[in-house]
Amino acid sequence: MPRKPARQSRSRPRRRRRLGSWLLGGLLLVLVTGAAYVAWLDYQVRSQFEGKRWSVPATVYARPLELYPGLALSRDGLLAELDAAGYRSAAGGQEPGTWAQEGDRVRLTTRAFAYWDGREPARALVLHFADGRVQSLRDPDSGEPVDLVRLDPATIGAIAPTRREDRLLVQLDHVPVTLIGALLAVEDRRFHRHFGISPSGIARAAIANIRAGRIVQGGSTLTQQLVKNFFLTGDQTFTRKLNEAIMAVLLELRYDKRDILETYLNEVFIAQDGDRSVHGFGLAAQYFFGEPLDALRIDQQALLVAMIKGPSYYNPRRNPERARQRRNLVLEVMADGGVVQEDAARAARQRPLDVLEQRRRPRHDYPAFMDLVQRHLQRDYRREDLQSEGLRVFSTLAPTVQHSAEEAVRRRLGNGDEALEAAVVMLDLDAGEVSALVGGRDPGFAGFNRALDARRPIGSLIKPAVYLAALEQPSAWGLGSVLDDSPLRIEDGQGETWAPRNFDAEFRGDVLLVDALAHSYNIPAVRLGQDVGVNAVTNIVRRLGQDAPRRAYPSYMLGTAELSPMEVAGLYQVFASQGFRTPLRSVRAVTDASGEPLKRYRLSTERVVDPEPMYLLNHALGEVMREGTGRHAGATLPAGMTVAGKTGTTNDYRDSWFAGFSGDTLGVVWLGRDDNAGTGLTGASGALGIWADAVSANAVRGFQPVRPDGVTPVWIDEDTGARTHEACNGSRELPYMADHVPDEWTECGRRRADDDGGGGGLLQRWFGD
Repeated sequence: MPRKPARQSRSRPRRRRRLGSWLLGGLLLVLVTGAAYVAWLDYQVRSQFEGKRWSVPATVYARPLELYPGLALSRDGLLAELDAAGYRSAAGGQEPGTWAQEGDRVRLTTRAFAYWDGREPARALVLHFADGRVQSLRDPDSGEPVDLVRLDPATIGAIAPTRREDRLLVQLDHVPVTLIGALLAVEDRRFHRHFGISPSGIARAAIANIRAGRIVQGGSTLTQQLVKNFFLTGDQTFTRKLNEAIMAVLLELRYDKRDILETYLNEVFIAQDGDRSVHGFGLAAQYFFGEPLDALRIDQQALLVAMIKGPSYYNPRRNPERARQRRNLVLEVMADGGVVQEDAARAARQRPLDVLEQRRRPRHDYPAFMDLVQRHLQRDYRREDLQSEGLRVFSTLAPTVQHSAEEAVRRRLGNGDEALEAAVVMLDLDAGEVSALVGGRDPGFAGFNRALDARRPIGSLIKPAVYLAALEQPSAWGLGSVLDDSPLRIEDGQGETWAPRNFDAEFRGDVLLVDALAHSYNIPAVRLGQDVGVNAVTNIVRRLGQDAPRRAYPSYMLGTAELSPMEVAGLYQVFASQGFRTPLRSVRAVTDASGEPLKRYRLSTERVVDPEPMYLLNHALGEVMREGTGRHAGATLPAGMTVAGKTGTTNDYRDSWFAGFSGDTLGVVWLGRDDNAGTGLTGASGALGIWADAVSANAVRGFQPVRPDGVTPVWIDEDTGARTHEACNGSRELPYMADHVPDEWTECGRRRADDDGGGGGLLQRWFGD
């Protein structure tokens, strides 16, 4: 009996030792697990914070408008450009991004902007307009004339992934010190003294949360806010708050305060723009004020800082009074903290919010053109880079040209056949650039891009290639050559017979070559194509930059070839440029997010048609507009505007085409149905009207090609094509290659020439021209 207590006394130390071992093991396990967890959190911090921190979509800009004295631009045209670029009317026009008008005088202040070739500061300008031109351009302060200035371009879109998180990265050195001071004064006064968390702030928040029985207050430092936004979710749980605190300390241990502050400035969520979230102060400055961050006034800076507490609750567009009160509170804090002087804060509190009106998001404005830009860029950049590297893309789109093309489509199609679709391509001929693109009757719909992808038979738009092939053989053909417009039957190798007809089913017998093209007669074109050879015609098409079949049939001369409107624009650009082929550009330059140039797409040209036959063909295309199938455009075009072009219509009226140009603008228009049904429209009754509307709104210079030295004007007889005198009946002046004028003369022509002692006299007959 006495031994039992002894055994019990010996077992207690063993139990204590075992309990201590368990506790020590458990503590070690907790420590090891905790250390592993902290190490895992540290890995998350390092892996996401180092290297590329954000996927920033590429920003696409329109072309910058260059202003200079003598520029063909009306006052209303300038105001339309300013509206597209997000400028606003304001008394005096003295703030960047504003303008003021008084009669034909416009005062404006440009915004600072980083172009691909350097940064330009904001600049005040006064423009005077007269007769549709910039008469003078001056500095309003000095009164000195200004030779040239660029208007900062409109943002027309972004190349972004499906998840629309957008930002405009800024460097800390380019952020106003007053904005940084406001941010720290309001959000984290001890930022430069704490190690990622603020024990006093945590204690204060903990007491409030205990009293409420739930999380109602944060007490987070700026670093903790960055961790929450950058690494974690917004869930209000104790686990998330614990992770936030640990990761904030790790972040402060590994990175300096400047790096953390700069990252916060670019990461913080400030607004929601539809399905696009606006992150960072750089993009917020553009979104609310249309200004770069370093150009904001202190009241504007205070408003952005004010919105951090509740981006939706303090949104100045939805809740202006609430936003104004919060902004003024931030200004008071700035003054109390010595960030700004009290007088400056008091004056800032009196200012209106002055935010831009909510604008339709530009990425929906130009879907067809944005599609073209992306296809252009994908030759040189991976799609993931375009969506994530923050590239800045300077495109060639001219907003006013785009607007006029869209309006022409809307006005002409109106409320008619909803199945009737349209495509428009507009080119700036001087720059070799695509200035506008419409992909359908609803220009804002990002669907099938008919301007690029609708490859349709082009009908009579092919005929200039046929006639050019003939005019390149001047010993055989000239504009006054007589062609046969009588019934024609062609048999193929299988015994099948093809009998082409003219549009009106009439036959005219003998017609001049120039008239056959101007009036788009089919039979003379087929006969001419057979005479010069189908291969000669397809070779011309290839030289003009388009694909052509290795083996073509006579029907090719009537436009069975299928091209897209963009490809037709490339073909006719050679005609408009008088024989020079220029690869069409939709992008001028690309820079990285910091503005460093990456790629320039320079203008390049190559002569593919000699000047003499090109001049002759363009004379005939001018006749299309003066006397032929395009003559009705004259009722819409400005008085005296000379143009050249060609109509096109396919079988059963399935496609209505027009391609034409002035001296500085080329346009191609297609109308048709996606189901390939008939439209009831010819090129003249359909596409021509849209073309005339768009060109008349933009063309400044008529098409007036300089006659080459090897070309001379010759009077010919309209019935026979023989040489004659201008005083003879039926005479007509046409350009000819000087070495290949007609040999035959009419009797009247020879007699008159002898009487004048000119071309028909003895010396003329001996030595020729």
